[in-house]
Amino acid sequence: MLNISLCDDSAQERAFLGQLVSEWSALPGAGAPDGVRVREYPSAEALLFSYAEEPPDILLLDIEMPGLSGVDLAKRLRQDGNRLLQIIFITAYSDYIAEGYDVAALHYLLKPVEREKLFSVLSRAVERIADDGKKLVLETPDETALVPICDIKFIEVIKNYVTVHAERDYTLKMPLKDIERDLDGRFLRVGRSYIVNLRYIVRVTRSEIFLKGGGTVPLPRGGYEKVNRAIIAMKG
Repeated sequence: MLNISLCDDSAQERAFLGQLVSEWSALPGAGAPDGVRVREYPSAEALLFSYAEEPPDILLLDIEMPGLSGVDLAKRLRQDGNRLLQIIFITAYSDYIAEGYDVAALHYLLKPVEREKLFSVLSRAVERIADDGKKLVLETPDETALVPICDIKFIEVIKNYVTVHAERDYTLKMPLKDIERDLDGRFLRVGRSYIVNLRYIVRVTRSEIFLKGGGTVPLPRGGYEKVNRAIIAMKG
């Protein structure tokens, strides 16, 4: 069952989005699972009240609402540790787009929401949910760990040892190319010694990549354009 929540202070907007979600879920080839449950909330506070019992997989979230704004709600949910929730902001103003990087929003849709664009973003959200459920098996000298791929910030190699930087660090002896085979399109090889998760990048300079939560990855000469192209392609 896929749980989708609609949070907007306008009953008309919620009804409109709900109808579009219903059409998308019935569309062959859209990628929707057999069961889709839609819940509507008139405010961020109302969603927070029932969130623990009814957590959504996908959240269509209005930004401009009385009381707690959509951006503030998204920050609260991320601070509570929910990294898998797919947040799609709905807004009448493009000025808010930069704020989505702080909460790893999947996409922004401008009002009035276009049917085809919403369908495309919902299908992409389902794909990302499947990707975020994948885990990497890491066999260190002391343990065998199952690490969610979405938690991996970057990977580095020093001589014959690879260190995977996630919620904690895992160091094991293996070629970098062997671990690279188990990764997906959100990861980018940077030079000979690093692989970085594009979703964790907050800033790129000519010499370094800066990551959420701290940490940097050095950029080789000529790597700046490659990283920027990869980020743009991922966001598109």
